[in-house]
Amino acid sequence: MKIAALGSLATLAAALLAAGLGSGCSTIGYYAQSVGGHVELMRRSRPVADWIADPATPPALRERLQLSQQLRDFAVRELALPDNASYRRYADLGRGAVVWNVVAAPELSLTLKTWCYPLMGCVGYRGYFERAQALAEAETLRAAGWEVSVYGVPAYSTLGWTDWFGGDPLLNTFVNGSESALARLMFHELAHQVIYVDDDTAFNESYATAVERLGLARWQAQRGRPAEDPALARRRDEFRAITQRTRAALAALYAGDAPDDAKRERKAALMAAMRAEVGARKADASSAWAGDTSYDDWFAKANNASLALQAAYDGDVPAFERLFELQGRDFARFHAEVRRLAALPAAQRRATLPMPP
Repeated sequence: MKIAALGSLATLAAALLAAGLGSGCSTIGYYAQSVGGHVELMRRSRPVADWIADPATPPALRERLQLSQQLRDFAVRELALPDNASYRRYADLGRGAVVWNVVAAPELSLTLKTWCYPLMGCVGYRGYFERAQALAEAETLRAAGWEVSVYGVPAYSTLGWTDWFGGDPLLNTFVNGSESALARLMFHELAHQVIYVDDDTAFNESYATAVERLGLARWQAQRGRPAEDPALARRRDEFRAITQRTRAALAALYAGDAPDDAKRERKAALMAAMRAEVGARKADASSAWAGDTSYDDWFAKANNASLALQAAYDGDVPAFERLFELQGRDFARFHAEVRRLAALPAAQRRATLPMPP
């Protein structure tokens, strides 16, 4: 994920100037917290080699950092991802998320609200290094009639702009997860450094999600292991299927001619049906969902905003995976073709993506 936070001191002056010319003090404050948050993050980081050599580093952390460097080398060698300073440093932030993102959508629409930034284009989320600031933004949006979701983000990409400043560091917010989770996150964020299209969150995130899945599959295959735990993969696939069905039904409802009150009633029924389906799967002892709680909070808080955000990550992934196959499963050729598509106008870009089989 690329958050809406500027990541380099060099960009600060241009951002503050643009903000000051057009948007007032509140926007200047937003950019200041964005840059200040990243500078503080970099101030806390130091080279991974130093952490590994330090006898005070806990053995479990040392092992994870060693694994991260194996993954980083693999990303360059096998996935044609950037060979730069990113993920060669580590920082412990002393908290569970690096930023908190705010997403919003209207009551009767699945179209995400967008925020636009100098030099970076428009995105469907707004990131804060302080959770309290994200919650305050969420309350302001709710008061204006938006449906809102706030979620912690373990990592983000500065799109390679801060390579001179040490790149994007490894963080305690994600380095201690499972091996597959660490691999997916690193591959995803590095993919954003290869290709990023202004004003097309769905294209960017679906491409990066495809890279993370394809990259993990290759990493695991070279070690003679399945791509990931079958139960976890099944839950994720079923989660996508459930949410896609619900989004499709809601999109048809919102596009229809029924009165708003009727739409609200039907919307409530569709959301209830989605939660009931998940509840039935969890109650089935033979289901991959039995005993799993990882999606409970998401479904409890699901609304138009969270459903629309999920679409940005999932919607075009099968098309990108098909494109990878058409490029002979060669990552360098794949990135080059995606870069070619990225240069097209938005409508043509989406139409040119291949249909999955």
